[in-house]
Amino acid sequence: MIKSLKIRLSPNKTQEKQLYKSANIARFVYNWTLNRQIENYKLGNKFVSDNDLRKEITQLKKTELSFLNEVSSNIAKQAAKDCCNAYKNFFNKKSKFPKFKSKKKSKLSFYNDNVKLKSKGKKVLHLQKKR
Repeated sequence: MIKSLKIRLSPNKTQEKQLYKSANIARFVYNWTLNRQIENYKLGNKFVSDNDLRKEITQLKKTELSFLNEVSSNIAKQAAKDCCNAYKNFFNKKSKFPKFKSKKKSKLSFYNDNVKLKSKGKKVLHLQKKR
């Protein structure tokens, strides 16, 4: 049996800002990945796997893209994976060519690992990994 929960969030201003930041970072990484795949294709190279791109993003987080550290790493990883899947689906003739996501027209969304979420009464808690 698959269990699902439908949750309505009522974030305060700080939480709302963090949610927008997460969605914008997911959009940025998706667009960055799509641009990287298009450039790679124009050079005549083979498809860059999502694992390689995620490793590249991790390295860039340490230098030029340090703002990606402000949200969970799963958000950036999943956005890169989603873009690579959309790109593969185009070449497998399963869908149209993936489009760049815009701030104005795109639906704000991002991936969050549900294993790290826990509900208690009417509250949703985010569990941090112990290091």
